[in-house]
Amino acid sequence: MYLKISKIVSVLEYFIYTLICGLIPTFIQIYEYIYASFTIADSVYGSVFYLLTGFHGFHVFAGSIFILVCFIRTIIGHFTKQHHVGFECAA
Repeated sequence: MYLKISKIVSVLEYFIYTLICGLIPTFIQIYEYIYASFTIADSVYGSVFYLLTGFHGFHVFAGSIFILVCFIRTIIGHFTKQHHVGFECAA
């Protein structure tokens, strides 16, 4: 059984909210990297800062890609009430 149109609209709306919540911190991190007064080679602080924020930023970026793919697959109609393993894996 396929989802009703009103539920699909709600799902797409929540996908957009989730993408926004993932992309805003990514852009803030890019801005922070551009204007930081230290580099990875300056000290232990710089090394640890870039290592930790880099891994977290990659995690958020990869999650945003997963959500974007699920968003596109929802628009195409790949997910149903019974079959949504791709979304479960991304979540």
